[in-house]
Amino acid sequence: MDRIKKALWIVLALLGILAIGIIVFINTLKPDYDGEKQLPNLSSETNVYYDAFGIPHIYAQNEADAFRTLGYVHAQDRLWQMEVLRRIATGRLSEVFGSRMLKTDMLFLSMGIDDATTRTVSRLNTDSPTVKFSQAYLDGINQFVTKGPTPIEYYLTGLEKKPFVLEDIYNTLGYMAFSFAMAHKTDPLLSNIKDKLGVDYLKDLEINVDPNTAWIKNHKEQQSDTIQNSISAMVSKALGEISLPLFEGSNSWVIAPEKTKNGKVIFTNDPHIGFSQPSVWYEAHISTPTYEKYGYHLGGIPFPLLGHDRRLAYGMTMFENDDLDFFYEEAHPTDTKRYKSKKGWINYETITKTIKVKDSTDVDFTFNKTERGPVMNGIAEPITGESPISMWWMYTQGENKVIDALYGISHAHNIDEFKSELPKIHAPGLNIMYGDAEGNVAWWATAKLYTNENGNSTKLVINDSTDLNDPNRFLDFSDNPQAINPPWNYVYSANNQPDSIVGMLYPGYYLPENRAKRIVHLLEPKNDWSRESVSKMITDVTSSVNPTIVTELSKLIDIEELTDSRLDELDKLNAWQGEYNLDNVEPALYHRWVYYFLKSTFADEMGKDMFEQLLSTHFHKRMIAPMASKTESVWWDNINTEDVVETKAHIVNASFIEALQSLESDFGADMADWTWDKVHTLEHPHPIGQVEALRSFFNVGPYPIHGTREVINNQAFPYDESGLYKVTVGPSTRRIIDFSDVENSISILPTGQSGNPFSEHYKDQAEMYVNGEFRKMLMNEKEIKETSKSLLTFRPTEE
Repeated sequence: MDRIKKALWIVLALLGILAIGIIVFINTLKPDYDGEKQLPNLSSETNVYYDAFGIPHIYAQNEADAFRTLGYVHAQDRLWQMEVLRRIATGRLSEVFGSRMLKTDMLFLSMGIDDATTRTVSRLNTDSPTVKFSQAYLDGINQFVTKGPTPIEYYLTGLEKKPFVLEDIYNTLGYMAFSFAMAHKTDPLLSNIKDKLGVDYLKDLEINVDPNTAWIKNHKEQQSDTIQNSISAMVSKALGEISLPLFEGSNSWVIAPEKTKNGKVIFTNDPHIGFSQPSVWYEAHISTPTYEKYGYHLGGIPFPLLGHDRRLAYGMTMFENDDLDFFYEEAHPTDTKRYKSKKGWINYETITKTIKVKDSTDVDFTFNKTERGPVMNGIAEPITGESPISMWWMYTQGENKVIDALYGISHAHNIDEFKSELPKIHAPGLNIMYGDAEGNVAWWATAKLYTNENGNSTKLVINDSTDLNDPNRFLDFSDNPQAINPPWNYVYSANNQPDSIVGMLYPGYYLPENRAKRIVHLLEPKNDWSRESVSKMITDVTSSVNPTIVTELSKLIDIEELTDSRLDELDKLNAWQGEYNLDNVEPALYHRWVYYFLKSTFADEMGKDMFEQLLSTHFHKRMIAPMASKTESVWWDNINTEDVVETKAHIVNASFIEALQSLESDFGADMADWTWDKVHTLEHPHPIGQVEALRSFFNVGPYPIHGTREVINNQAFPYDESGLYKVTVGPSTRRIIDFSDVENSISILPTGQSGNPFSEHYKDQAEMYVNGEFRKMLMNEKEIKETSKSLLTFRPTEE
């Protein structure tokens, strides 16, 4: 008995030692928010005050010290995020996640982001402030890589930490630019529809500019061979699996003093980005004797993409212009190594890259490249006698000055200095929003726009010899859509179609007018806007368009065929005002009905794969309202029923019954149980959270959440057979800057400031976010120091 007791005590002691060891190990992985550290190359002491939400307020004597310190504190909260982001464009995901990322690595390598980066970095002026401060930021990151604790993701994946270099900054920007592009999702699909079904089937898909939609108004101040759909499906699926942020849309509006209660500009912005954990933005406030900015940073990028100070505020939405085109190339009839150019028959450029694959041998990847760009056939699918199809992308053309633009706009003191930096952004296409303390409000569409011989319809694979590299085809920046201090006293963008300045329409993949109409509807009549009323507007969950779709569809319902309970359900939906609160039942019925309406209309002709691809594009959202109002369409007839020619009425009635039956199957016959909170949820996924056993530790949520896609509080989700609307995209932050009280401006992040799961700031804003709450963006030095939760001091390395 004594031996058993002794053995038990030994086991308990060992378990205690193990528990203590685990606790000690975990504590070593946490970010250090207080204490003192030495930082090489620092010229003087720098203090970092952390507020209650873990946001660093960096006080330094000069900018180099400030950015060096920013690099360190950014890395200790977000190193893993930086690691993954820098790997995407360079085809190095397989090295971390294994062979399932191989095709994604091949695609990104073929796009040439890494080669464009190499060219750009080789031409940099190392004495420029952009490079100096970028290098200081990288030095800070690398100090953490060398001396700081290793994030747990590195242990779980077996990855070794390695230093960051200037190329990583440009490669991360390249991934961002790709995630803005919509053509890789849309052009191959539309070409397949045309080739499979005929040109008549394109007419109702709303792929061209709609003259009747809500356009953003300009104002200047006075002075049969197809490329497989698998290209986009492959990328969306692969990047979705590892939970990387994709840039999808956004809202922003800036209200001039004439329409505000306190007579000062109010700036608002909420970029819509794929939800991930950690969330995309890292907030940091920098203050030096010559520079101050409260900014939002991408992982591994030194200068903020969103920011404000006491003089001005800026943000962005996605322009959604078309800056990526596919071209049929004419292959030589007998020599597979050659294709036809304007110079005659010439050889493809053959490029070979090596991809490292985790737990496997390296893979050599070879592809052909034409004068326009990579030949995509062998990248998405094996070549099977198809014509070669090349891809031309604006981002990899010409000189890349995007990082210079980010430095410039973050250091601008007024509207003129700010505007002068914008022509440097050639891609991705952005709507840059601006407001300042002097009363200016402005919007510029930034992108290198061009004309071509194909007119405005570039949404199909192009079959001509247009040379888009000809610089004579590019427009001057002054011809870009823009509005500066318009007489209607506000500017806005909701990714909708911009008006034209130069008599041509700008091809793009613009989102439907829903959010734009609601923003204008709310802004136009009110002239006493305040921070409080704007904060209610930015969380608005009412659709002014969806009830009109219900009205159009309901006209064709055969009420004689409905039971009393189903008549009640239809009546309730017809009385709906478009609200998307958690206790509303109408949204679930509306979206089930619309899904089955789309499926009954398009799936028989398209087939399962092509229909699912349609649902992943922006333009399927644009077609819902027009299709609901059309009386005639080639799509109405079901090609699988030979003896019947279906009409719109057939589809409307059948899809309504299917929607009701599916809701009854899921939640029972009582409509009161079909509430929005049961089907509309948000979970923030971490790459490691894809492992089910680790999901609850790394992922944040799920939470029921107000809103829906294409309302101001845009919580977007895909349509599928499940009938569940799991949110994948939404506001990546909500920012409101009131220049009558800048130091009390407000914002929120979707989860938390830190990407370290052991940090108390990993998810401390998550519930606030789903509840539509805000917190202050502190800028007052006295308040920051008096209320700070901790102080981390960096000192120069002792000689």
